[in-house]
Amino acid sequence: QVQLVESGGGLVQAGGSLRLSCAASGRTFSNYAMGWFRQAPGKEREFVAAISWSGGVTYYADSVKGRFTISRDNAKNTVYLQMNSLKPEDTAVYYCAAKFRTTVQAMRDKGPDYWGQGTQVTVSS
Repeated sequence: QVQLVESGGGLVQAGGSLRLSCAASGRTFSNYAMGWFRQAPGKEREFVAAISWSGGVTYYADSVKGRFTISRDNAKNTVYLQMNSLKPEDTAVYYCAAKFRTTVQAMRDKGPDYWGQGTQVTVSS
């Protein structure tokens, strides 16, 4: 089992920034591709970003490309999502995700093995 705990969500004005963190425990962190998904009210959960086990490969949804940056620190068992130029349509619950020894594309297409509990991000206009 892998436990994922997100933090860093909150309320921010449009154009502002937030950084989400996700602390992982339970298994060897560097064996997992990591990702972020989000779910807005009344909508399905959608892929946001993913990063390979080494951090060398990243993958983003078109809606966040150029504004969001995913990164990881394997020494701290933590993955981050830096969100800049936030828009009201970015409002959602953001979920951290982990998938064992896979590609970032597979994280998007097949979904993760583990989910965090989610953290709310609200962007006001």
